[in-house]
Amino acid sequence: MAKPVTKEPPKIEFPCRYSIRVLGEGHDQFIDRVVEIIQGHAPELEREHAKAKNSSKGTWLSVHVVINATGEEQLAAIHTSLKAYSSVKMVL
Repeated sequence: MAKPVTKEPPKIEFPCRYSIRVLGEGHDQFIDRVVEIIQGHAPELEREHAKAKNSSKGTWLSVHVVINATGEEQLAAIHTSLKAYSSVKMVL
């Protein structure tokens, strides 16, 4: 009998470039606040490197940044901090 194949999630080798997308309420301060939260964990991130896109009705805003990730702990801390911001609906 063949042994079942179990797939482990891919391991990320740190440090690396890491993409983060944040979806939330489309108000003026959202981009600045998202960048500020991420800068608390990745200080090298500059505001002008954040890319934002409004939903078709302008209700939602997607913010995309790329950071130099140093480890899983950093990524977990960023995710936790972003989710604590009430305007954030999803972090990818």
